[in-house]
Amino acid sequence: MNLASLLSPDRIVPELKATEHWPAIEELMDYLEAQGGIQPAEKPPLLEALREREEKTSTGIGYGVAIPHAFSEDINKVLTVFGRSREGIDFGAIDNAPVNFIVLFIVPKNEYQLHLKTLAAIAKMFNNAEIRQQLLDASSIDDILSVLSKRPARV
Repeated sequence: MNLASLLSPDRIVPELKATEHWPAIEELMDYLEAQGGIQPAEKPPLLEALREREEKTSTGIGYGVAIPHAFSEDINKVLTVFGRSREGIDFGAIDNAPVNFIVLFIVPKNEYQLHLKTLAAIAKMFNNAEIRQQLLDASSIDDILSVLSKRPARV
């Protein structure tokens, strides 16, 4: 499966309102809840897992990309949501550059290999400057999904 197979139009936020690191993660989780991806009772422990991961080290991997992620015993499939910020958000990324693209995902606790494969696929895809530019230029959710769909990065 490719990265886009983990996303759908209802899992893409074309322009985040948040301008800071943690509020951006909360906004993506709120969106995931509003779209029915998680139940209200599931959100607090998932946010806590994400916060614990972010406190270890920033998930800003450079090139304007952040990959907040966590494990959960309470889910049975990967939850993914993509957010874009044309303005950029300070994520404390390793290159100190603002983050334009956030791929937040949560993996079932027993799916460690899938977790590693997902991280690698995202990093590989976003290492390509052309893809990042196409995603910045995309004018709609469908355009964003199209860019992600035609790329060979595999999960």
